Amino acid sequence: MQTLDLTLASRMPKLDERPLEKRVGLIILATDHTTEVDFQRMVASERIGVYTTRIPYANPVTPENLRAMQPSLTSAAALILPDEPLDVVMYSCTSASVVIGDAEVGAAVRAAKPNAAVVTPTAAAVSGLKAFGAKRISVLTPYTIETSKPMADYFLSLGFEIARFTCLGLNDDREMARISPDEIVAFARQATAPDSDALFISCTAVRAASVAAEIEAIIGKPVVTSNLATAWACLRLCGNETARPELGRLMTLAYSDR
Repeated sequence: MQTLDLTLASRMPKLDERPLEKRVGLIILATDHTTEVDFQRMVASERIGVYTTRIPYANPVTPENLRAMQPSLTSAAALILPDEPLDVVMYSCTSASVVIGDAEVGAAVRAAKPNAAVVTPTAAAVSGLKAFGAKRISVLTPYTIETSKPMADYFLSLGFEIARFTCLGLNDDREMARISPDEIVAFARQATAPDSDALFISCTAVRAASVAAEIEAIIGKPVVTSNLATAWACLRLCGNETARPELGRLMTLAYSDR
């Protein structure tokens, strides 16, 4: 057998401050099929790293099951590059952000990552709708009426008018992820009221971000989806202002969380 002579280098290597300049942490449901794929397509780059942790979630999608995720948020955030800062943390559940509350999600995440900007799909969607100047909106959700009602109340409480609110009646987020892009386009067309300023398509499981630009071309109105809105917010918070109209009109706009 050959005798190996292992040599220790004469010096330690120089280290970059970070492997990538910016860090986006994702907290996603254990059952999520869509968020990571969308963020790798829309957000990740040689400059921005996307790092994911998953939290327990049990179907069906009900306000009670959604609210049950709240105690896991701080520990989930702590698991994303432990003891290292993140630039942004995004909690990827639209309906849970409604029932838990945007502020409560932010507080839970910042307990582990105090210097990170916190993004929720609901707050990002509101920022997107306001960026378009939309006041009267149409909404499409994959949820049951029971789960959709708090979301309707959320938008109404923030001063939006709802011209049309359409629910698809599903209660399993894995099925929501299996709605085909063609079906999303078809239902989006039906869900858009003629007198609305914009259409919001809810749920991070739904593959709506991939067809947002196609829907806009059909309905002639801006489209905001959960994952499109959070990707837009995370990019802008990382200093990426590049316009990408092929992803939808939202990706041509500046971001503000006010």
